[in-house]
Amino acid sequence: MTSVCVAGGTGQVGREVVRLAAAAGLKVTALSRHVPPYGSQRRHDGVTYVRGDVTTGEGLAAALEGADVVIDCLEGQFGKAQRKFADGGARLLAAAHRAGVTRAVALSIINCDKSTYSYYVSKADKERKYAASALETVVVRATQFHGLVAMVFAAGAKVRLIPVFKGARFQSISPEDVAGALLDAALEGPGPERHRLRTVGGPEVLTMRQMAESWMAATGSKGRIVQVRLPGAMGAFLRAGNNLVPEQKDGTVTFVSWLEKRRESL
Repeated sequence: MTSVCVAGGTGQVGREVVRLAAAAGLKVTALSRHVPPYGSQRRHDGVTYVRGDVTTGEGLAAALEGADVVIDCLEGQFGKAQRKFADGGARLLAAAHRAGVTRAVALSIINCDKSTYSYYVSKADKERKYAASALETVVVRATQFHGLVAMVFAAGAKVRLIPVFKGARFQSISPEDVAGALLDAALEGPGPERHRLRTVGGPEVLTMRQMAESWMAATGSKGRIVQVRLPGAMGAFLRAGNNLVPEQKDGTVTFVSWLEKRRESL
């Protein structure tokens, strides 16, 4: 039986990887700084949960013991977590190598190396740690999640102004689809290259206005859609279309179907 360690196994994508891996009959260990209590909806039966922290090395040896592959779904969006994001990845890889793990798979963001936005820079830095690892590695770059765009709309709806960024289109994808791609990469046969990079894109390319209209219809929110220019590195990244891979539509869950599934929580 293949044994999988999911780092960040209680996060947005990590818990979906855990769910899919457990359903596939794999032996699963979830590494997280905060282990969900028994009875929590974030905890899956048959999964071993280990408390740990890649920034200090705490719990890594225990979580990786006996694992064949590690899937890194960790995030570090702000402050200290972002500054230590790449180093944490390197620490996880080193611990995995010592434990005899044969492959490491990491979640990243499409074209993160083409942006000066600090969060994307940290992702690119971590990708380089994977490319230099002694392990066989696969980095899976995903387009933005459906929830990112929905979060922008929800914030604007509080003042009844729904922002859409000028010149921006999205090819958003669901965490479930990304989790499936990560698990596929973990279980695939050896490739000709020791360090591989692949991209997964959402099922459709939409303007932000189209997405705003769908979000308002699904949530019943009232307000006026307003076009704004997003400044800085993130705005430049979106206007250049670096968040899109229109020739590659891997996801199956559209933005509208994702909204329908989550209607009660939006």
